[in-house]
Amino acid sequence: MSPDSATAGRAAADKATLLDWIERDRERLIGFLSGFVQAASPNPPGDTLAPAAFVREFLEAEKLSYRVIAPQAQMPNLVASFEGRGPGKHLVLNGHIDVFPSGDPAHWTHGPWSGDIADGYVWGRGAADMKCGTTASIFTYAYLHRLREKLKGRLTLTVVSDEETFGPWGARYLMENHPEVHGDCCLNGEPSDPLTVRFGEKGPLWLAFTVRTKGAHGGYPHLSESATQIAAALIGDLYRLARQKVPPPGNVGGILDRSAEVIERALGAGATEVMRSVTLNIGVIQGGLKVNMIPSECRFEADFRLPVGIGKEQLMEKIRQLLGRYPQASLEEINYSPSNWCDPEHEMIGIIQGNVKAMKGFEPAPIVGLGGTDTRLWRYRDIPAYVYGPSPKTMGKTDERVAIEEFLHIVRTHALSAYDYLSR
Repeated sequence: MSPDSATAGRAAADKATLLDWIERDRERLIGFLSGFVQAASPNPPGDTLAPAAFVREFLEAEKLSYRVIAPQAQMPNLVASFEGRGPGKHLVLNGHIDVFPSGDPAHWTHGPWSGDIADGYVWGRGAADMKCGTTASIFTYAYLHRLREKLKGRLTLTVVSDEETFGPWGARYLMENHPEVHGDCCLNGEPSDPLTVRFGEKGPLWLAFTVRTKGAHGGYPHLSESATQIAAALIGDLYRLARQKVPPPGNVGGILDRSAEVIERALGAGATEVMRSVTLNIGVIQGGLKVNMIPSECRFEADFRLPVGIGKEQLMEKIRQLLGRYPQASLEEINYSPSNWCDPEHEMIGIIQGNVKAMKGFEPAPIVGLGGTDTRLWRYRDIPAYVYGPSPKTMGKTDERVAIEEFLHIVRTHALSAYDYLSR
């Protein structure tokens, strides 16, 4: 037997062992995700002490050392790392533990913090976004720690807080203050759909507009302009302004062209165009005091999403020109994260595709994500970062849930792909 054949044989045996462990742990994995969801962590307000304690209990039971890094006491981050048998690449596993707020529990079929296991799903806020993917990272780390003498380089686990609001106390803090978590590549399990693997994402630009007028009694419209009427006209113009397609840079356009059919299947009809276009959502509108008063103030918040290939200033220049027609309006920037992408033909993409094809018979298509994730922070430092996770179709919705078989598939893919990356 040649050395290459022997190496391939050992790798196949190790990967079979990983799959056996996951199958043996099936009920444990499902129970972990259920308990993880029950550890409520809506952001805002962002208190993640309960899920952090839940993860710490697991790490301690597995005898895995870790550090708590908590620049904000209510938002701890957990970091663990181990070395393989020799020099090699450094892979970082990243997942967050804060989730969206749940809204009225009465509207949920299963309570938002129930973690119910029913009808082939685990139910509750955060089941998809992203306690499924974070569970995959945690168990991948634990499984590969058992095989560490067969790996090269380093594996690091980052379980972070403060992601849902793009806050400063989670992955942002780690990336700015703890360069040991940078690594050579990052793997993340945010909702992306098993049919796809993300190599980039659109950039959110959040702006607040405030329209002010004198205001008056509702029966005297000749005495004052209406702030809400002006805001409505401005919103219409902003939507028209946002309707622009942007040519993707580098080899991104060709990759997205080849992925178009899968993008539509995974993310819904129209997703291909959205991926290449500036989009706008007016998420908040506040105006007026009483039905029979002409509003003197109206404030609304706009969520622009910029595709790869366009920066903030290109759009802001057009918005400033538009505001020249609305002297009653002022503008404030709330948040901005540039669109970002890394090599769509990187080794990790091929590894993920190969493992999924071996298990499921298809190769996930490389795409640009429509929403934001912490992986952008690695890409901003020119570190390749990839997302492979469950369907995004219920995230942020009432009755959020993740299919159990899909969840287990994500765990398998992450464990096998991390092994491949660190054993070559």
